[in-house]
Formats: sequence, C-alpha cells, structure tokens
Amino acid sequence: MTGIAAPAQDCAACPRLAAYRAANRAANPAWFNAPVPSFGSPSARFLVVGMAPGVKGANRTGRPFTGDHAGLLLYETLLKFGFATGVYDARPDDGVELVDTRICNAVRCVPPANLPEPAEIAACNRYLAAELAGLPNLRVVLALGGLAHKAVLKAQGMVASRHPFGHGARHALPDGVVLFNSYHVSRYNTNTGRLTTPMFEAVVAEIVAVLET
Repeated sequence: MTGIAAPAQDCAACPRLAAYRAANRAANPAWFNAPVPSFGSPSARFLVVGMAPGVKGANRTGRPFTGDHAGLLLYETLLKFGFATGVYDARPDDGVELVDTRICNAVRCVPPANLPEPAEIAACNRYLAAELAGLPNLRVVLALGGLAHKAVLKAQGMVASRHPFGHGARHALPDGVVLFNSYHVSRYNTNTGRLTTPMFEAVVAEIVAVLET
C-alpha cells in the first residue's frame, strides 16, 4: 500500500463503468476486472499518465499498459532509456520493474469502446489529484494523449485552454513540475504513423534531460 487514495475494488461512482466491469467479470472471471492501480514507486520523480485501461490490456492483467498493443512502445521505450529493468512480456509477472517512474491512468476503470465519458473522467479526477499530490519527489509528468493532458491540468486546478495539448509540448505545473505531452501510444496512432518510435523517444529523451538537471 502506498497511502495514495485510490478507488475501491467495487467502486460504483460511475454506473456505466461499474456495469461494464461486472459484465466483463461475468464473461471473463479470471481477468482483473477492477479499477487498475498505479504501477511503480511513490518515490518516483517521473509519472506517466494514460487515458484508461484497455479491456484486454490492463483490465485483464491489472497492470497499466500491460497486455495490449499500447504497452509495447511504452515499456520498450522506458526500458531503453533506463526507466525500467527486465524484459517486457505483456504479463504482470514478467518481472519488469520501473526505475524512478510510476504509471497511472486518468480513469481507473475500463470504459466501453475504450472511451470514458466526461462525467466519468471528472469522477475519477480526485484520484489523479491524489496521485500527483502523493508523489513527494515528482518532477516530470508525461500525459499520453489529450484526455490525459486535460485530466492532469484539472487535477492541478489549471485551465486547459491556457495550456493546449501538442505532441512534444511542455507546460509548467505547480512546484516546478514539468508536464510533457505525447500522442497516445495506441495501436491506431502507431499503425497510422501519427506516432512513430522516433517521435516518442524524442519526448522521453527530453524528459531524461530535465531529470538530469
């Protein structure tokens, strides 16, 4: 336990998400099928924020970005730049350990069609706020996609229109923390070329430079 507030396993704050979770549990009882907890140490200086668990990814495995396509580029890049150790094998027991890094989602429960509704994003934002407040050494946040970017800003009490999302953009958060933006590491973005490996690695390289200063 980290002491950072997180939703209960049977969280019912979002009826649509709770019903979808229950349906997945009935169809696939061996899956995790619960709000997905953060992965990594609360002493980390680097936090990666995604959108929401994938139904056959984190909702199945219980570890963020683990078990579906989105995790491939993320974990391989974290391994390459020294933010993780081990060999990523898309399983929560693959032995991957994060180094000075933590991963969470803006919405902790899997949404139907991989898209949370505004009320669901708002309902879960208190947990993201708790996450940000509960990392005493935090220096860099990487938001994967516009939804995560806006959720981070909301959690910090900031106005999104004053800090527009853009791949490779950076924004100043309170207490000297820097928010970086990247397109999401989704299958759609990588397959269409909207996000390439060099594009993503360039953002992570900038994060390394900030953490080294």
